[in-house]
Amino acid sequence: MKLFVCQACGNVLYFENRACERCGHRVAFLPEKETMSAIEPDGEGWKTLADKGERRMLCRNAEYDACNWLTDASDTTGFCRACRHNGIVPDLSDPAQLAGWRELEMAKHRLFYSLIRWKLPLKTRQDDPEHGLIFNFLADDPSTGQKIMTGHDNGLITIALTETDTIERERRRLEMGEPYRTLLGHFRHEVGHYFWDVLVRDGGRLEECRAVFGDDSADYGEALQRHYAEGAPPEWQQNFVSAYATTHPWEDFAETWAHYLHIVDTLEMASEFGMEVRPKVDHDGELTARIRFNPYEAKGVEALVNAWLPFTFAINSVNRAMGLHDLYPFILSPAVVAKLGFIHSLVREVAKDRTRAREP
Repeated sequence: MKLFVCQACGNVLYFENRACERCGHRVAFLPEKETMSAIEPDGEGWKTLADKGERRMLCRNAEYDACNWLTDASDTTGFCRACRHNGIVPDLSDPAQLAGWRELEMAKHRLFYSLIRWKLPLKTRQDDPEHGLIFNFLADDPSTGQKIMTGHDNGLITIALTETDTIERERRRLEMGEPYRTLLGHFRHEVGHYFWDVLVRDGGRLEECRAVFGDDSADYGEALQRHYAEGAPPEWQQNFVSAYATTHPWEDFAETWAHYLHIVDTLEMASEFGMEVRPKVDHDGELTARIRFNPYEAKGVEALVNAWLPFTFAINSVNRAMGLHDLYPFILSPAVVAKLGFIHSLVREVAKDRTRAREP
């Protein structure tokens, strides 16, 4: 994630800002420019100070304070690039469900920031009725006792509104023995399943992926039952980024995909702040890193890992000094780094292919 600047006064803006805190200008995100823009009223729409382009409209979900993006210039739906992937949303007349939905949208928009930056293919259900990417945000039904489960099914990603309840999410994290459980983590994991379908299965990279993550033809239902009955195998950390990744190659891919997004987005934020890790006691340089590069453009995964490990050692130590859990409570073994390398190559190749396809 980047830091942005208000074009009206030069103040620093953050991705979730709705207005500049210095000059009061309303601000919104321009997805095709990948930047925040100060905006001014222009008839029924808005004039963008970032590019002084034609009049634009705010996403229809801005009226619920659930979105701060502008629609595309040619849009006819009234929704921005992120919100046009919505299917079912909660009951917005219920204040609690509205508040939860706003939290979900915040996480979803951060996800789409990354997907857009990589130029990954994003088809809606209108573009592809069978496999377009769509999100249903569903609440439990107290009258029937039906519990919503977060998951992915052929492009449909369901996110349980219950996950926005901090106490409930923490209960589930502890119950399932997870060191990390966040809304953004759910989005990144579930969209990993979607891109396995799009980039691996349908993208001609299935055998290459199987060589890294294993044979995905193994029965998924049986694998899931075995995982919940027996747990992760001994010494799983030598080959997997999380215990859940041991369940099945599909889950291994989705977990690794999510961690790749964690790493890249966090490193970009660290780079924007000019962070540097240089412990005085580190005579060998193993805990030293200068984060002065764009992780979205890193040629190899090694550059990401070499910056990530010292950074997380430092931030984990800072968290512990505050009595908090580690920011990144995971181990990146050589086998996991190799899997991250596959994701890195996959994303970069797709971005290059799509860029070349657009060139005249």
